[in-house]
Amino acid sequence: MKYIFGPVPSRRLGMSLGVDIVPFKTCSLDCIYCQLGVTTVKTLERQSFVPKDEVLDELRKFLSDENRKIDFITFSGSGEPTLNSDIGYMIRQVKTFTNIPVSVLTNGSLLYRDDLRKDLMEADMVAPSMDAVTDDTLMKINRPCVGLSAKLLIEGLEKFSQEYKGKIWLEIMLIKGINDHPEELKQMAALTRRLNLDKIHLNTVVRPPAENFAKALTAEEMQKIADMFDDRAEIIVDFDKMVSNKTYKGDVEVEIMSLLNRRPCTVGDISNSIGLHRNEVIKYIEKLVNQGSIKRSKQGEKWYYEKG
Repeated sequence: MKYIFGPVPSRRLGMSLGVDIVPFKTCSLDCIYCQLGVTTVKTLERQSFVPKDEVLDELRKFLSDENRKIDFITFSGSGEPTLNSDIGYMIRQVKTFTNIPVSVLTNGSLLYRDDLRKDLMEADMVAPSMDAVTDDTLMKINRPCVGLSAKLLIEGLEKFSQEYKGKIWLEIMLIKGINDHPEELKQMAALTRRLNLDKIHLNTVVRPPAENFAKALTAEEMQKIADMFDDRAEIIVDFDKMVSNKTYKGDVEVEIMSLLNRRPCTVGDISNSIGLHRNEVIKYIEKLVNQGSIKRSKQGEKWYYEKG
């Protein structure tokens, strides 16, 4: 499969079948916490990056196996999916051949655009991000394209929450020492009360980030912050608690370890070597890093993984 990956266990979506419709690390932001690394193509230009009907054909083929458990078909993947100008067409077409709910994971940076908001109307759930309410914090965490501001992103989110009839799950990524200041959090909480949201997901850095200075908050710190929001807010549980033996494949771990025994590799190297999508590789890397089996180091702008 060229454009479809998974299904992978997701902390929010259960078993999520990914649809990857933009080139690797093509994004409007360059978030310091991104598990895929630094953004290599930063842009606000929407275009048709991939053949839309080929994507749909792959999805139809994958779904022909009715024994697969899938909770969501999720437009996400290697970059910002809303940069693909055909996303609206693809969502509408998917709804014609399956009843599985369609979700879109987005950084929310393009919601100020009328065309993008219209494209997302047929999705069952949209999960935008909002990590900052001030330009200073936005620059520190998200490092946006020129032309994007906190005010513009907030206005887009407000318009979308008024127009959209599906579910909106807002994610806020909290970084220690950057956007966990009381004043910023008060403004965030006040904004969420003005929005028509179904859930507010409070997250922190649990996977190896693009920049090593992006640090996680403790469980106690997260709970104090959650108390500042209303009852729609919840702390996303640790991923490892959601992984069952049925979804974790030991042979993949063996392949990764065998590869790293020979030489240090990037996520892309591992993905290409074992034929697994980057997003799936990251699930295994996270577990191996946490248990101390592998470690990582930065060379230039790239993170390399090697035996611990």
